[in-house]
Amino acid sequence: MPRRDYAGPGDLHAMQRLVQRIWSPRSRWHVGDVAWGRYAIPGAEQTFRTSLWFDRGEVLAWGWAELPGHLNWATDPGRPETAIEVVRWFEGVAESCELTATILEPETHLADALLAAGYVPDLDAPWFAHHHRGLEDIAAPDLPDGFRLHQVQPGQADPRAAVHRAGWSDFGSRVAAESYADVMAAWPYRPELDWVVETAGGEWVASALGWLDDHNAVGLLEPVGCAPAYRRRGLACAANLAVLHAFREAGATSALVCPRGDDAYPVPGRLYRGIGFEPGARTVTYHRPG
Repeated sequence: MPRRDYAGPGDLHAMQRLVQRIWSPRSRWHVGDVAWGRYAIPGAEQTFRTSLWFDRGEVLAWGWAELPGHLNWATDPGRPETAIEVVRWFEGVAESCELTATILEPETHLADALLAAGYVPDLDAPWFAHHHRGLEDIAAPDLPDGFRLHQVQPGQADPRAAVHRAGWSDFGSRVAAESYADVMAAWPYRPELDWVVETAGGEWVASALGWLDDHNAVGLLEPVGCAPAYRRRGLACAANLAVLHAFREAGATSALVCPRGDDAYPVPGRLYRGIGFEPGARTVTYHRPG
């Protein structure tokens, strides 16, 4: 099966086309979080090793190693042998004795390849719960006095990166203006799906970014945040609802969000369930001891 190493944005789009072709509620990846993961952190690509596998010009699988030793990947479930090839490749490029790979629980073709290579589920690892909802009945955003919602405009990467960093300051976010500009230039970013909450004084304090897979009519919320000083006022909830309305206007019929599901980080899941999302499949991280 032909394989070649990643050669630039055209290959990222090819990776996204595979994700789009195999997407279902039982799939881990959405076209939007592929773009976000690739571009959001400045300099992160220096730690990536990526390859694509083809059959008659169509991408059947890709592996995206984050050095020293974590695997992101997607393969066509109808060609389970590709998962074995990706694991072999990953073990050849990794720079750690301790190796990890994450899947969505229903992706049994990936689990089988990991188990065959000696990986075992890490029951103590953080995990994420995919949440889904339809877009038939969406509440109107409701903001306290003194705040307003608006879409992000082209050229506003600097303040948009700043509000993201504020919302994710608990985790030391490194998103910068230049990397958010790369996100805004990536397919399938749309400014009408990128919303922020602003104070009366002009400070951006909460945000929600939406990504639309127009082939499957499903929108992804990734990421969402609110500055610590402004939490518990419903601002992130309002930003989420604004994006859900924008998804529907853009032709989506369902939405997806993937918060942490383990006990260490329960609040976001409660927020999303409070606006109509229902939990679905969860991620599982496998590891191979060194």
